[in-house]
Formats: sequence, structure tokens, C-alpha cells
Amino acid sequence: MRDGGSFTTRRVKAIQHGRTIFDLAASFQIPEQGAEHQDEMPDVPGPDGIMSERELVERYIERQPVSEKLQRALRRPRPVETRPIDPEDPISPQPLPTKKYYWIRASDQLPGDLSLHQALLAYASDHGLLSAALRPHAYSFMQPDLQLASLDHGMWFHRAFRFDDWLLYSIESPSASNSRGFTRGQIFTRDGTLVASTVQEGLMRKQPQK
Repeated sequence: MRDGGSFTTRRVKAIQHGRTIFDLAASFQIPEQGAEHQDEMPDVPGPDGIMSERELVERYIERQPVSEKLQRALRRPRPVETRPIDPEDPISPQPLPTKKYYWIRASDQLPGDLSLHQALLAYASDHGLLSAALRPHAYSFMQPDLQLASLDHGMWFHRAFRFDDWLLYSIESPSASNSRGFTRGQIFTRDGTLVASTVQEGLMRKQPQK
């Protein structure tokens, strides 16, 4: 779309069976010096000693057995390790605040290429973002009558980081209406550096009971 002196923009369109299923707009900038400020990282427990999402899944399955198909899906190996603070219970959800926090990192060591770390964080940033809008309504992704989908997703990278070290994902949902939940997130390194921000709107439609 544009090649400038310090900014470059690109657009990517993915087509499947003749229909557009994905549309991406990206802006790239060369690094430069300038004024800096950032929000402070929330005061929450660190990742050490917090149960991983995988360990929580095993607890849920032990408490209330689920189908083998769902067990395989919940237990499949994942490229990103997550440790939620104040996790919601997907089997017996209760109303919770619209703010949530969890620690994330790649499941293995990564090469030093920053663009790889950014790409993997972009992939991981979708995980759990919409769930902040589900929490106050006691909605769960395991409810068969709940239709969930990401409608749009925006992300901004502010500073360099490594995704094979722990990052805190701070998420909140300021609004939900018309079966859509609006959420935004901030991602911090362990030392409190804000490295990325996200926004997302997602579908959270309750289907009529049959």
C-alpha cells in the first residue's frame, strides 16, 4: 500500500473457496528515539506458584468428567503456556469482575529474532481476550448454547521483548451490548515494561434453547 521514509503499510487478504475470510492491515516503522511514557503494570502475583491452565483443566475433568472428544481438545499440547490469576470455572461459571490477568510465555526457548517473538505474541494475544466480556454474565466457552467468535482484533507493539520469558496479559471489558463484547488488553514484561496493547470485539450470542 505504501513505502515511506520511516513507515511502511501492507494489506493482506486471505481467500477461501472464492470468499474473503480474513483481512489484515499492518503498519511497520523503523525504530527511532522520542518521548516515552506508559501505564503502570497492575499489582498482581507473579507467575511462580500459580497453577497453569493445563493443571486447572485436569482438576475440572477430575471433578466433572467430560466426553473423550472434549478431553482430547482440552489436553492437546499447546505452543503457549498460560497461568491465569483468578481463573473462571468453565464447567460451573459464576459472575466475576470484567478484569482478568494471566501470565503467558512460549512453551520452549525461541531464537533471538524479534519479529518471531512478535508474531507468536500476536497469535497468543487472541487467547482469553473475549473471556473478560463473558465473566460478569457467568458465560463459559463450554456452554453449548453460546456462540462465540472474534469479529475484529487490533494490536500495537510498543517495545522489544522476549516471548520465551513470562509476560503479564492484563485484560478488561468496558462494554457488552447487541450480543457483542468489547475488550482491550495490555501486555507487560516481568519488570513492568509495557510491550504491546490489544483491542477486540467478539460475538457472544446466546442461542435459543431447543
